[in-house]
Amino acid sequence: MIGGRRLTVTQWFGLIVGLLVLVAVVGIVAGLIALERLDDRRSFLVDRVGPADLAAQRLSTALLDQETGVRGFVLTGDESFLRPNEMGRAAEREAIQALAELERDPRLAPARLELATVADAAANWRTNYAGPAVDARRAGVDPPPPAAGRDAFDNVRIAVARQERRLEAIRLEARDALDAGARLVRAMFISAGVLILLAVAAAALALRGVIIRPLARLAGETRAVREDFNRPLVPSGPTEIHSLGTDVEAMRERIVAEIGALRDAERALIEQAQELQRSNEELEQFAYVASHDLQEPLRKVASFTQMLERRYKGRLDERADQYIAFAVDGAKRMQDLINDLLDFSRVGRMTRPHERVDANDLVEAASGRLSAALEESGGEVVAGDLPEVTGDAGLLTAVFQNLMANAIKFRGDAPPRVEFAAERDGTFWRFTCTDNGIGVEDEYAERIFVIFQRLHPREAYEGTGIGLAMCRKIIEYHGGRIRLAPAQDGRGAQFVFTLPARDAEPEEETTV
Repeated sequence: MIGGRRLTVTQWFGLIVGLLVLVAVVGIVAGLIALERLDDRRSFLVDRVGPADLAAQRLSTALLDQETGVRGFVLTGDESFLRPNEMGRAAEREAIQALAELERDPRLAPARLELATVADAAANWRTNYAGPAVDARRAGVDPPPPAAGRDAFDNVRIAVARQERRLEAIRLEARDALDAGARLVRAMFISAGVLILLAVAAAALALRGVIIRPLARLAGETRAVREDFNRPLVPSGPTEIHSLGTDVEAMRERIVAEIGALRDAERALIEQAQELQRSNEELEQFAYVASHDLQEPLRKVASFTQMLERRYKGRLDERADQYIAFAVDGAKRMQDLINDLLDFSRVGRMTRPHERVDANDLVEAASGRLSAALEESGGEVVAGDLPEVTGDAGLLTAVFQNLMANAIKFRGDAPPRVEFAAERDGTFWRFTCTDNGIGVEDEYAERIFVIFQRLHPREAYEGTGIGLAMCRKIIEYHGGRIRLAPAQDGRGAQFVFTLPARDAEPEEETTV
């Protein structure tokens, strides 16, 4: 904290990074300065002292060539011996010019004096001996004594040797300076590396104390809260971590409140489940009553109205016959409605173990039950090579039977034709049932699966309006889906439904 104010993680991070950057910049600047000095010394040794040594050697060789040529000519009088002398003179001039250029560097100033001494000694040798000796030999007179030439050229040798020693001393001094510079650079980089490591270690310790420890403390308290939501969390650390701890504490308080609300909801849900169970038991009792107590008086009503119809038909007036017919028809329809409603309520409640069932057998069983209707209408049922599925054989037979019965009931002018096909879809088989009847408009695609919903008057088509609702309930009980697909070529109806395959239990409901 600074001045009582809590620093943020960003500010701490900025301070630490600033320290590292400062250390790095200082190290880089010092290293660059040391490298620059090292490069200057290397350049002086390589680009100045080295070429000066070579030029001095060429100068010494050129002077020796001149002395050898003059001595040979004086002894033999052969002009060819003067050729090395001439070449030596040219090489001497080039070497002196190169040395003069190099020795303009102030650090080579001591060698410049030696170069002047060498040039003066060479000029004295040519003036006092070489020139007069060559002229005398050509004139046929005795040249100056050789001892004079040796003495004069010894002065040249002495001057050249002194120059070479001077350059050697400069080279050694430059080499020592270069080594010292290299050692300095090495020491600078080692120092900079150590300084950077120390700075990184200090930064790591600072980050650990300022960020990591508060985060670890917050994580520990959060884990403790996970075990006991009633344990409060105490925020600490930089602003962001403190704010995070405050948010976690607020979240804990909200979770505690939500848990309380969930427990209340769970108690209410348990009560509703118990109430639902009681209601289901009452519904089962109602189903029992409907199947026994209600059907008995209904059968009596139907029996006696049928007896009235048989015994008194034609004996009373026409209106009485009509009333009796209405009563008989109403009793029959009430029996059909009660039976269908009981069958619908039993789906999923009175269960039998699921087993592997061949869909071809289901189609065959459903066709057998509707054999009379198929024969009367001239209908035809076509099934491909259908697979095995898993389910309740009795309920699944009812699905195929209801679909066939709908195709026969809602047929067009042509004899009814029903086609069944199937294809694999993961752990399910997707079945299609296609007929050539009057079809269903797309806007009624959902309504036809609602219990007791009819699209046509009862006088036009018989039935209770429960067949397709029964199909949907059975299919969904098996974990599948059923829907009305768009009509093929605008004629007939096509139903698509899924059933679990025999080799895999369905993990989730599928879409069709």
